[in-house]
Order: sequence, then C-alpha cells, then structure tokens
Amino acid sequence: MQEIVLVPAQETHYTIMNTLPLIAIQNVTYTYPAEGKKTRSITSPALDGVSLNIAQGEYIALLGHNGSGKSTLARHCNALLLPESGHVLIDGLDTLDNSLHQRIRDKVGMIFQNPDNQIIATVVEDDVAWALRVRGIPLPLLRERVEDAMTAVGIETLRRFPPHKLSGGQRQRLAIAGVLALRPQCIIADEATSMLDPLSRQDIVSLLHHLHQQYNLTVIHVTHLLEEAVLAQRIVVMEQGHIVMDGTPSTIFANLEQLRALKLALPEPLVLAERLRTIGFPISRHALTIETIAQEITH
Repeated sequence: MQEIVLVPAQETHYTIMNTLPLIAIQNVTYTYPAEGKKTRSITSPALDGVSLNIAQGEYIALLGHNGSGKSTLARHCNALLLPESGHVLIDGLDTLDNSLHQRIRDKVGMIFQNPDNQIIATVVEDDVAWALRVRGIPLPLLRERVEDAMTAVGIETLRRFPPHKLSGGQRQRLAIAGVLALRPQCIIADEATSMLDPLSRQDIVSLLHHLHQQYNLTVIHVTHLLEEAVLAQRIVVMEQGHIVMDGTPSTIFANLEQLRALKLALPEPLVLAERLRTIGFPISRHALTIETIAQEITH
C-alpha cells in the first residue's frame, strides 16, 4: 500500500507525496485500428513497448514530430486510450479497469489543442463549474473551487463573459481552469499552444510553469516545439512509437545533430550558442535561452 502524506501547499491546496510514481507506463503497445482489412497487417504500432515513470511534481516536456507517438502516449495517461498490451498505472490505479476511469480522470486532467472542444457552458463561470456540478460537489465547495481556479489562471474578471467573446489564449485559460477546479494531481497539455499566436503561446507556457511551481502539479507538456521545452525539468523525446531520448534539457540539447535527425526544429538560441562555440566562445551547455547566453558572453 502506498504511503500518502498530505503537505499543505496553500490554504486550499495540498500536495500528495507518494513513494511510488504518480504515472507508471509499463511496456505499453498500442496500434490504431486500420480503416480497411487490407492495411491492417501492415499498420505499425503507435506505441511499441513503451515504459516510462513520472513522479509527482515533475514537469515533463514530451517531444516529437507529428506521428511520433507523443499524443498517443499522453492519452494513455488518463484512460482516453487503453493499451493493447502492458499497463498504465495512475497513482496505483490500472487504466484497464473501466470502473476506475472517473477516479483516474479526476487525478489526471487533459487540455487539448482546441479549447472549444472543452468549453460547454455559455458563461465563463458556469463552464468552470460544469464538471463539479456533474460530480455533485456541494454548492459552497463548488463556488470556492471555481473561484480558486479562475484566479489561478487569471480569468476571474471574465466570469460573466460568454466564451465565444474570449481570445484564443483566454479560452485556453478557461479550459485549464475547468480542469483545475477538479484539483487534479497532474495536467496534460496536449499541443495546447499550437493554435495560438506566439505571444499567447508563450503566455500559456508561462502559466503552466506557474501552476507547476505554485501547486506542485505534475505537468506533462506535449509539444513539437523545442523552445517550449527549455524550462522543463525533464524532456522525453519520441520517434516511431519509441522513447529515444530522456533527460534534462541541457543533456537533451547537447546533442543537436540527433534532434535535427529527429526532424525537430531547433530554437534560435540553441543554434546561436552552437555557432558561438564553434568560433571559440565557451558557452555552457546549460545556457539555453538568449538571456543565459548573454550572461555567458559578458562573463
């Protein structure tokens, strides 16, 4: 049995510290059903014997180009997809047990590429409250959680707005608030910035980091953009249904040629640092942003 210790993080938020991984992916294989019988025999698995442990409180960037298997793996983490073989355990709960799916999804919330797919109500405040109402949460607790969630993502002043009048970035914040209201242990952001302009994209990435630090949330940030992974604690890179790289940002970004071979576009700061090293500047491998590169040069 897991040893669970509740540690106050704020007045109304608690961190759950487990001796076991929050998410344990154990030798998982999954193949999408083929449309026609003739192609079924040559369909490659989207996941091919993947194993990965994710600890409570980690911020992981799950990287890979389209078709690498990263979104498929993410959707196994809250039972949207179930493994053909192997197991996925969420805080000890096996996703293959259908009776546990509601508990699993309360523990692991998911934010999708298009926030409109998650917005249901006609008013912001009601949309944040929707999942709580479905679960029969008492009204006083519901109001508290809705207020906390809206404040956490910075949309409390928009509570009476209709969602269709919000910007793309604000709608994505609304989608995050709806998940936060359930008090999950983990949030998965599955290409959640890909429909946003660069400034809004940066804004949502900053929000995810803030929520991770403020509430010790586990964050799985699924993206094909390396610049979004620079500040993650750990990067996992996928290719053809396999994990091919796993380490800290400085370790992963030390091998730019492998990242190029994986068809990942390198952020400009990394390319700049690489060029500076070739002409003799001793730029540290830990310098991954323009600011840290500038500090290396001036010192």
